[in-house]
Amino acid sequence: MVGLYYYPKYYYRDQLDCLVLLFYFAQADEEGRDGTDVTSSSWRKDEEYTKDGTVDFRGRQAVKARTGGWRTSWFIYSNQVFVNLAWYGCSTNLVTYLTSVMHQSNSAAATNVSNWNGAGYVTPLIGAFLADGYWGRYWAAVVCCLIYIIGMIFLTFSASLRSLRPQQCSTEDVLCTHSSLGQAAFLFFALYVIDVGAGGVQATVTSFGADQFDEEDSKEKTQKTSFFNWFYQSTILGGLLAATFFVYIQDNVSWGLGFGASLIAVIIGTISFIAGTPFYRHHPPGGNPLTRIGQVIVASARKWHHKIPVGSELYEVREVTNSVIQGGRKIRHTKEFRFLDKAAVEMQGDRINESHVDPWRLCTITQVEEVKVVLRMIPIMITSAMFSTVYNQLYTLFIIQGSSMDLRMGNFKIPPASLSVFELLSVTVWVQVYDFVLIRFVSKFTKNPRGFTELQRIGIGLFISIFGMIAAALLEIERLKVARHHGLLDNPEVPVPLSVFWQVPQFSLVGASEVFGYIGIFEFFYGESPDAMRGLGSAFALLTIALGSFLSSVLLTIVTRITTRNGAPGWVADNINRGHIDYFFWLLAGMSAMNLVLFVLCSRWYKTIRTWRPTVQGN
Repeated sequence: MVGLYYYPKYYYRDQLDCLVLLFYFAQADEEGRDGTDVTSSSWRKDEEYTKDGTVDFRGRQAVKARTGGWRTSWFIYSNQVFVNLAWYGCSTNLVTYLTSVMHQSNSAAATNVSNWNGAGYVTPLIGAFLADGYWGRYWAAVVCCLIYIIGMIFLTFSASLRSLRPQQCSTEDVLCTHSSLGQAAFLFFALYVIDVGAGGVQATVTSFGADQFDEEDSKEKTQKTSFFNWFYQSTILGGLLAATFFVYIQDNVSWGLGFGASLIAVIIGTISFIAGTPFYRHHPPGGNPLTRIGQVIVASARKWHHKIPVGSELYEVREVTNSVIQGGRKIRHTKEFRFLDKAAVEMQGDRINESHVDPWRLCTITQVEEVKVVLRMIPIMITSAMFSTVYNQLYTLFIIQGSSMDLRMGNFKIPPASLSVFELLSVTVWVQVYDFVLIRFVSKFTKNPRGFTELQRIGIGLFISIFGMIAAALLEIERLKVARHHGLLDNPEVPVPLSVFWQVPQFSLVGASEVFGYIGIFEFFYGESPDAMRGLGSAFALLTIALGSFLSSVLLTIVTRITTRNGAPGWVADNINRGHIDYFFWLLAGMSAMNLVLFVLCSRWYKTIRTWRPTVQGN
């Protein structure tokens, strides 16, 4: 079982708790059979409640011993294994589908895959907005899962029905009949519906899973770091299964069957998530976050010409720690972006009456600090995006490079996209090394129970990714040398006699960098976001991936346009043996090195969010 795979030491105890809860909910409703109020019975008064404002699925303050924590990991991780099995089942081999079935050129297919991947990490903003503002993260995740299923149904039809794909030919190259406008439109409609669903699932389930750990409990706060490690591991497990089984089905049996298997995986993942409903902790939606941000901007703009009086107190609600934003804690005041503080300076005309203020004229310190947090995150978001530009090559140029090499392993021919299994295995190994070895070792020196800070972890990932690009460039130089030696420069259909397993180092290095880079990004943007914007925080993390994917697409477009002038084949040529993708890899390595310097400077400037401990009220 997935839960046993991840956390055997918690499994038996937590599953017993789940069985007890199921028995309880089956026997008792909101009112007992004798009319006694079950929710206020004496046994609940002695329970220890969460202190971060979370509630159970009935809206009552969450009891620690019966909700959240590792007991929910089985449901969260199972969901991620299956929904990512479906995602990787589409994305890992998509560039091959576009070139061999839809007959697109290498550069066009790589660009389209980059754009699709990028859009898939922008759409989380939609799901996160609805989750934080209105629906809550649980219901937003369920709705996005259903959209994901619809998109997978369309994609399966696109690959299965002959009328929705071009006529195939024996050579399966760009000389074959290209897809019609209608066929391409249906395919990309299906793909972008998948983007909406899958993106929303990633943003909401990531933050929802982290919500299961009480930040005001030091033990659970430390466990949250392990949660992110194993959460990412669960996504990689899905990718590992896709790269080994689904890719083989697509290349050797049927594309329709391969995408159909992805559809079944999404359905199973949705059921796994819903099964954990009685045990989850929930942060109530805090209202439209964009409205709150707009109120701060408008209120500060109205007082633009007014100076903040010396010694004046900025406006905040009277409660010591509870914020005016539902389910959120107050945020301590900071000195950066002082011009926004004007929104919290009370002036004549700001109040509607003695007990109510006009929110478009006067905002609380917590509202102002929410905007400051977003502004401080932007430089980190931009400089972290370069990591995704490097990562994007795994599913575009790395596959194109591997397709031209010797794919034989004995009598078995390896699908080029299956080489990503080495990246996934690298992640699997490094997650365990990080969680069981590095944290314990490093924490002795850093005095941080989580080992590295989130920003340090991202920086290490950016550093390792540089060597992934260097390894890819060196391999391409050798591959071109072998192709030239065997007279294959004008025969791209003939594999270069160089084993595809020489790609293992570059896949492994990128995989190692993921454990530091991507997990650090998710942990940073969730942990630094205000309570009522945690979904958007996870969406910001995914947005860095989108920015990196779009940057990869833009770079490919610019490089192709510049290097194909005067009839030249270009760096990313349809005949890869006449191209120079090694130059593109060197370009990415150089850009990554310069970006790392900028990231370090932005990290030194960044100030961590500080909140007040909330007031705890028993039921």
